[in-house]
Amino acid sequence: MKFKGRNKVSPEFSMSSMTDIVFLLLVFFMLTSNAPNALDMILPKAKGKSTNTQNISVSIKKNSQYFINGKSINEQNIEEELRILLVGQENPTILLRAEEGVPIEDAVSVMDIANRNRFKVILAVRPK
Repeated sequence: MKFKGRNKVSPEFSMSSMTDIVFLLLVFFMLTSNAPNALDMILPKAKGKSTNTQNISVSIKKNSQYFINGKSINEQNIEEELRILLVGQENPTILLRAEEGVPIEDAVSVMDIANRNRFKVILAVRPK
């Protein structure tokens, strides 16, 4: 006499729960990624590399729009805003991101502000 077991274990594996976990991890990493400088800019090419040790990022677009850490700012208020943000910092550093085609006067004005206030300036470039 043969007895049939009612509880048969299925050898199939459901991927739906694994897919849910992978999707949630993808969303988590996309939301927590470091993207404060997510301005769409084409930087000039140069040999060398930009370090990521800046305290503040100043970006200049072709149409002379200025951004500090991704926030739009008026050209006349740049120096005051940089002083406020960098007050009390031990080694205040500015990462200058000037889009390709920006007039040199715009970049020099930010460098002059940094020089007057004794801030270190790093110019961001694309690798060649």
